[in-house]
Amino acid sequence: MSTESKINFLGQFPIFDCLTPEEKASLAEVMEPKKVKRYSFIYLPDEASDSVYLLAKGTVKIGTHSSDGREVIKSLIHPTAMFGELGLIGETHRKDFAQALKEEVHLFVLQVSDLKKLMSKNFELCNQVMALFGNRLMRAEDKLESLIFKDARTRIVDFIKEAIQHRGRRIGYEMLLKHSLTHQDIANITCTSRQTVTLVLNELKKSDLIYFNRGRILVRDMASLA
Repeated sequence: MSTESKINFLGQFPIFDCLTPEEKASLAEVMEPKKVKRYSFIYLPDEASDSVYLLAKGTVKIGTHSSDGREVIKSLIHPTAMFGELGLIGETHRKDFAQALKEEVHLFVLQVSDLKKLMSKNFELCNQVMALFGNRLMRAEDKLESLIFKDARTRIVDFIKEAIQHRGRRIGYEMLLKHSLTHQDIANITCTSRQTVTLVLNELKKSDLIYFNRGRILVRDMASLA
């Protein structure tokens, strides 16, 4: 990919809006393209946190495993998002894993050292990075509150509504969500069980609030989904 194409790709990330044309060009020069096969890991726990990733295509899940081996999905990463950035604030080794979902992932790799060098020269970029971590912390707090105060059904419905609002496409009066998740993935995101996810989805389908098949959820009426 040409430097110009990389610069155009960087333009899709608001965090880099503060960079000068020269700074964007220098960042583009050190960006390394990478393709990851579906279901393959991009990084694993205990690996060095020396890289940051910019996602161009596909979906990535960030997760960990509990002491009894259960997978917990902390977040889903979609195109034009950054992930693996904790090395910028002092993480030396990964605590989570990052894994491609059911399609090949295209991304760009940036070295933490290169971004830190740029941050030392551009104070506004430091502010943008801190805002990124602030948003991440608020999302983590929202999820914790959801686990404490909401039951399993509500967490599953809220996940569907949030996913539709961010990535859904309107079709007439209905909203369509295309996704790469299994029922087990949704359970791992909402801290429920696969059986509970299947039960809730079937209940919503029986009530004619949603229709779903593999990789698609169609919401009949967002206002009635509760």
